Amino acid sequence: MSIARLAGWLLGCTLVLLAGCAGLPPDLAGPPAQALPAVADAPLVRTARAAQPDAELSGFRLIPSGDYGLDARLALIARARHTLDVQYYHLETDATGLHFLRALRDAARRGVRVRLLLDDLYTGGDSALLDALAATPNLELRLYNPIPLRSAKVALRFAASLWHFDRLQRRMHNKLLLADGALAVAGGRNIGGRYFFQTAGENFLDLDVLVAGALLPRLGELFDRYWNSPHVVPLARLVAADGDATARQARFEALTDAAHAPTPRLPPPNDMLGYAPVSQELQAGQLSLIWATAQAYADTPERAIGYQAQYGGVPLQDVDSVRYNLVEGIRRARTSVLLCSPYLVPGTHGLQVLREARARGATVQLITNSLAASDEPFVHTAYRRYRAELVALGVEIDEVSSRRVAGSPKLPLFGAATGRLHTKTAVLDGELLFVGSLNFDPRSELHNTEIGLFIRSRPLAAQMLRLAQVLREQGVWRVQAGAGGALEWHGEDDGAPTVLHSEPDASWWDRILLELVAPFTPEQLL
Repeated sequence: MSIARLAGWLLGCTLVLLAGCAGLPPDLAGPPAQALPAVADAPLVRTARAAQPDAELSGFRLIPSGDYGLDARLALIARARHTLDVQYYHLETDATGLHFLRALRDAARRGVRVRLLLDDLYTGGDSALLDALAATPNLELRLYNPIPLRSAKVALRFAASLWHFDRLQRRMHNKLLLADGALAVAGGRNIGGRYFFQTAGENFLDLDVLVAGALLPRLGELFDRYWNSPHVVPLARLVAADGDATARQARFEALTDAAHAPTPRLPPPNDMLGYAPVSQELQAGQLSLIWATAQAYADTPERAIGYQAQYGGVPLQDVDSVRYNLVEGIRRARTSVLLCSPYLVPGTHGLQVLREARARGATVQLITNSLAASDEPFVHTAYRRYRAELVALGVEIDEVSSRRVAGSPKLPLFGAATGRLHTKTAVLDGELLFVGSLNFDPRSELHNTEIGLFIRSRPLAAQMLRLAQVLREQGVWRVQAGAGGALEWHGEDDGAPTVLHSEPDASWWDRILLELVAPFTPEQLL
């Protein structure tokens, strides 16, 4: 999420110094294409349909462990026979990202039609790699809302197109992978080692869901809306091919060989919920799924040009947006609300929704990052404007401690020095589960596009509540009001109760910087 937020505070410095007027010519969109129907004899289709008890139901399996999330994606890619539709906000070109791209290349070589859609924010420095990948037959790569300058420096890319800032700061934050129209993975994870517990440094706590059944055609339809959008452009119309197809394919092979993209570490035999890896279940031809009714929403790709629903010029609520449907779910909650968002800036409207929930007698629990755990400290300056009032309303706030997460026996990060929250989920009244890419902040509400699944299932909701409880017991600081009304952070160190009176685990410089930038942080860009 960083550059869209970064753009707000860079606007007054780097952009002014480097401002230009670079733009793109019109009518760059590629030819339309649609999701392919499921083919009955495809292995993934057979496995998914064999598990489905009712044609009206969708099957789900939560994936809380990063290594399991990677295993699930690679397993679907390896077993796909006809089509792969892949949509991500950020694909890091580390060893994990390169291995992922190589897996897509291998699928295309088998004859699988591969459609890869990436947001263009972080791709500027990867043009040579992506051009080499795009030389693969059966594989097409498109970019959402492209930025004219193809530089690795994100700030420089924005600076060169200052007059297009309002368009360029609107990004596609969706995460979705569809295989053979039979199985999908959706949730909060981007592609990169730190999202899948593959690094020894920073790792993210996140959540995916494996999906089968009745919801798959809807997910294919949502993907097609983006693929065929005028704001999505084939890479070939932005980057000149460097050599013939044979040379480019050889270049991709060299860039993604075993030295650059080693095989990822195998996941453990069972995850936190007791499941075996998805690859093992697919190999056995049996999937552990919970069947339920569900709906899926994605924001319109027209957000690239500031789309706003209206009637006769009067603004309307966008009832198909992810944020609208999550807020409506909270409005209907009568007994409990659990909301987990790494970047939490409720705004006046969101605060009112939570205030109303408390007035109805519903418990409200929020889980977000502490200042020390957040990779977006500028967001924290806006979040803390609401923190004291939320606590006064009786909202339970837990802030993730990167130090405590890394040391937890139940939250394994394989020796990670830093554990950050990246999960975007909610549980309402113990029966409605939301899983998606939406943060509870202005950027997800107004600027970025998001995707979200709303699943009505008490068993799945109970699993999510159990995962949240483990995190709350092992890796957070509880924010409470002290005797004089000042905020306190309650937790344990070495088994002993601890009470802190300032932002936990943060350095003195972090706290000073927070005070310096807080007055200048534009909340609507966060």
